[in-house]
Amino acid sequence: MPRMPQAPEPSQHSDPAAEDVEVVLGVDTHKDVHVAAVISGMGALLGARSFPATALGYRQLLGWARGLGIVRRAGVECTGSYGAALTRHLTAAQVEVIEVNQPDKAARRRRGKTDTLDAEAAAQAVLSGRATATAKAADGPVEMIRMFKLAKASAIKSRTQAINQLKSVLVNADPQLREAMSGLTNPRLIQRCAELGTGTPHDTTSAAAYTVALLARRILALTTEINELTRRISDTLTAHAPRLMDRHGVGPDTAAALLITAGDNPDRLHNEASFAALCGTSPIEASSGKTQRRRLNRGGDRQANCALHTIVLTRLRWDPRSRAYVTRRMAEGKTRREAMRCLKRYVAREIYQLIKPRTEPPPQTRAA
Repeated sequence: MPRMPQAPEPSQHSDPAAEDVEVVLGVDTHKDVHVAAVISGMGALLGARSFPATALGYRQLLGWARGLGIVRRAGVECTGSYGAALTRHLTAAQVEVIEVNQPDKAARRRRGKTDTLDAEAAAQAVLSGRATATAKAADGPVEMIRMFKLAKASAIKSRTQAINQLKSVLVNADPQLREAMSGLTNPRLIQRCAELGTGTPHDTTSAAAYTVALLARRILALTTEINELTRRISDTLTAHAPRLMDRHGVGPDTAAALLITAGDNPDRLHNEASFAALCGTSPIEASSGKTQRRRLNRGGDRQANCALHTIVLTRLRWDPRSRAYVTRRMAEGKTRREAMRCLKRYVAREIYQLIKPRTEPPPQTRAA
């Protein structure tokens, strides 16, 4: 962990001569401390300090940086995790936050690794234009959906594990208990197991009944939790993006995944091609010599890519227009898999039109 000196008050670092000079801030974020570096417009390092990852530390960091010049841009690592709170603070202070990836490994091997070097590299990436992606905001309804979806995924995983454990216990249980539960559907099986008594077990048979009863009640509790989280996700989606839910093949889970990828500030996406690249549905050139082809894009947000794939599968089953589109593409010489990729790209374009900020048309002036 880097050494964290006491950060002085911003007024002690104010330089009147630097008030009109624009500087670039770079931050290497950690769990307990953030290391900041400020560089000039020519790339010269003006200063570097460590600040605690607290509300007071964020204010001290920004005040110290503004004491060295005008701060309009900041390169921050890990804006979705350790740097999320700092990103919100800087954005509220009218500072554009740029998401910065880790420094190039070859350059790191040559220069070595320190937090100060990483912070300076973040600022240099913004200044040079290597880092241009505006950080995703996490201060609105989409962030609420992300947290609900995170809790729901965890509950689903725990419920699946409990169901598998319950069935495993029944397989090895006494025949009398096992035969009483055979032939039942999953909901009925769980309900019957939950109705078993949970008295003090005294042998293996009663221990098996006790265990399956506890597991069944855990499954029912998790199911209630999952249903409640699904309702909250649907309510938030209906209030925030009602047009998205009206589209054919788009459900609460797929809509949530796509909105989470775009973030609370979809205006950071310049066009629909940016959104397609973010979802991993934009094809990548793989041509060489006389061979002209494009390959599958394995980058992007794979959860959003999976959501688009689910929408495509649903439309191919129920939407005649989507089936006709794939048939036409296959008649042009594409394989079915390539035609589905084209359809995913089309769906990404359609989704972007629904989630991008709506701009009001300019008022029309009346003729005199």
